Amino acid sequence: MSETALMEAVTPRVLLVDDEVGILNSLRRLLRHENFEVLTAESAEAALEILEQNPVELIISDARMPGMDGATLLAKVWEKWPKTIRILLTGFADLNTTVKAINAGRIHRYISKPWDDDDLKETVRQWLQFQTADRERQRLEKLTEQQNLELQKLNNQLEARVKARTSELEQTADMLDLAYIELKRSYETCVEVFSTLLTQRYPLTKQTNKAIIALARHIAEAFKLSELDREQLVMAAALYNVGKVGWNDTQIHKSAEVMLKTERPAYQKYPAQGESLLMALEPIQEATKLIGLHQERWDGSGFPGGLTHDAIPHMARILKIIVDFVELQCGLLMERVLSRDEALVFLRKYANRWYDPGWIERIVPYLEREAPDLLELNPNLRAMTTAQVKPGMELAHNLYAASGILLLNKGKLLSQPLIEKLCAYEGSEKARYTLFVKISEAAPREATS
Repeated sequence: MSETALMEAVTPRVLLVDDEVGILNSLRRLLRHENFEVLTAESAEAALEILEQNPVELIISDARMPGMDGATLLAKVWEKWPKTIRILLTGFADLNTTVKAINAGRIHRYISKPWDDDDLKETVRQWLQFQTADRERQRLEKLTEQQNLELQKLNNQLEARVKARTSELEQTADMLDLAYIELKRSYETCVEVFSTLLTQRYPLTKQTNKAIIALARHIAEAFKLSELDREQLVMAAALYNVGKVGWNDTQIHKSAEVMLKTERPAYQKYPAQGESLLMALEPIQEATKLIGLHQERWDGSGFPGGLTHDAIPHMARILKIIVDFVELQCGLLMERVLSRDEALVFLRKYANRWYDPGWIERIVPYLEREAPDLLELNPNLRAMTTAQVKPGMELAHNLYAASGILLLNKGKLLSQPLIEKLCAYEGSEKARYTLFVKISEAAPREATS
């Protein structure tokens, strides 16, 4: 009988071994109402045959038997089935046999003859409970080992996919010590993968994390932030909106500007909620603080704490500028989607109110020189003038007049008469509209005015 078979036994078995049939019968009667199966053997040799065929949790053997005595039997049991509980039944005159059983058979307990019925039953129960607990421990250890192997397998697959898609981390690996970079790369890529998963609930045009991460990295390099500040800024940029994970689909698609009164509390709590969700991750403790404070405003009108000026950590002030610059171009801050240039005008307008004026004077010129229009990151979207659009194109964002009036809803198919009306209205307002349209290889669909 193998150790595996013993572990998988369902109904416990107790083997009684004694060359005296009367004693065997007496023990069988004593234990017949217990919650286990009782097997008997009239010799050590017969007991070993039973053990070869059946899993046995506990064996009780008489000390004195013709041929092989109880101590020798239990020694053999210990050698071949060490998990089986071994109890020696011995008389007062069997001291030498008892000592032998303790030394060679490593018995768990010996019981003197004549035995006390209650004591014997309780002893068997306790050791079987121990056996059950030990078997459960082994099962859980095996399960944990299997789960760890499976987790390692999934982690290896994840790393392989991330390495295949991430060239920037490979460049970092060339610059730093290999052992340090391997550890750092695994951690950062896992954060970015988690960040990517968070964005899947957003429509394609409102998936901001990738652009915010890239912009955070470029700004950290351009302004020569310390290595620690760079790491924390990028981590916070990747996970800044994790506090929105519990929002419903309706709210998560809305811009902050048009949220209902009942939705505002959730919006104002999302930075603190994100910080709470990530507090247990020790390596990004500083990043979680940035996440919790990235909606604070220079003049104290922000949330969640209403902090002002230097009470707001400077990295949180930078993150606020980055997040708003991207969200303005994705329709998450205002209902009207702004172009890159319009977003830069907005940042300057709210300097000294929402934003640290010192950082605005440094970052905005950099963005004017270096930051691409976010639509360039999406090959399926284009910003066009009314003279450039064609019939059949579909609006990707709402179109507003210069006065703020909503002219066309997103999803509207443009027709030739509609384009002509827009051109005429544009002329009457002396304005120039920018239309964000979806571009695909398929031919434009038929549209009605």
